[in-house]
This record gives sequence, C-alpha cells and structure tokens, in this order.
Amino acid sequence: MTQATIIHNPRCSKSRQTLALLEENNCEILVIEYLKNPLVKSEVEDLLTKLNLTAREIMRTKETEYKEQGLSEPSLTETQLIQAIVNTPKLLERPIVLANGKAAIGRPPENVLSIL
Repeated sequence: MTQATIIHNPRCSKSRQTLALLEENNCEILVIEYLKNPLVKSEVEDLLTKLNLTAREIMRTKETEYKEQGLSEPSLTETQLIQAIVNTPKLLERPIVLANGKAAIGRPPENVLSIL
C-alpha cells in the first residue's frame, strides 16, 4: 500500500477530488490541513525541492494577500517568498501530494497518479 501525504484544504474542490483519488487508489493517507497547521520553512523548502519548482511557482498569485503583500515584485528573493508562504499559508497552491519521495500538485487531481 502506498503511503501518501496530502497538503489539504477541505474547502477546496480540487483538494477534495485529489483526496478521493488517493482513497480510490488504496493509499494510506496522512492529511495535513495546512491552514490549521501551517508548514514551517523547512517543510516548504522540502516541497520545493521535491516539486522542482520555485516558491513563486507554488503561490496562489490571484489571492488578495499576494497583491497586498507586493509579492509580484521581481526583486523579492526566494527566501522572502518562502517566508511569505510560511506567514500566509493561504498563498500555498493546493493540494500537494507527497508519495514515494516525490511530490505533485493536484491540479488537475490526476497529476498525483504519476507519483503513486
């Protein structure tokens, strides 16, 4: 049985669909509701490494907080963007699934099948 961790927001339809997909594939699932239990800096860095993406690439750029915090500013460093995700968890794209030492963003949910 594959063990999977999902960075989950139960209010998000894509996140719910991805969780259902993991259940259909008989995964042993650890659910992290990141809005209730925010990720720390090292966890965000680990996600970025496994996804092979930058902080900006996993940010929800249409969120009001993204605009309010001026996060589109090109001069911001990777460290500053990671800290913004830590400080404002809502900015993190979701869902993200970790399995078999890899990670995938569940948009669309079928994306996660490649790491199971």
